Amino acid sequence: MNDHTALLNRIRQVSALAPFNQWLDLRVEHAEAGQVILRLDWRDDFAQYNGHLHAALIGGLIDTACGFAAGTVAGNVTASQFSVRCLRPAVARTFRVTGRVVKAGKRQVFASATLGDWDDENGEPFAVGDAVLVPLPERAG
Repeated sequence: MNDHTALLNRIRQVSALAPFNQWLDLRVEHAEAGQVILRLDWRDDFAQYNGHLHAALIGGLIDTACGFAAGTVAGNVTASQFSVRCLRPAVARTFRVTGRVVKAGKRQVFASATLGDWDDENGEPFAVGDAVLVPLPERAG
């Protein structure tokens, strides 16, 4: 098993621990040091009143992508702060969320994420965000 496969499997295992991610059916499609790509298929129960992806889910996706990206370089992390900017209504059959580490320090990891259309990888994003994450000690047992 190569390093990318091992890292992808580890991030998938972490995702499987989160009931929220299970409810979403959020899939970790790619993981390498400092970057992750997540995939989410549209469901009608994700909509707000105008039929767009609800901003609460957008925030959750940005937070998760930043956290997983940070986790690829810092292990177990938690968000201490994050922000989201919704740029346009999020409407797609499948969403792509790309998280990237901007800077990893010993006490803080700075990450950013972009939410877009899976079928239009280079198109205008629906939302972008940033997070500051704090490394946590590994859980015992």
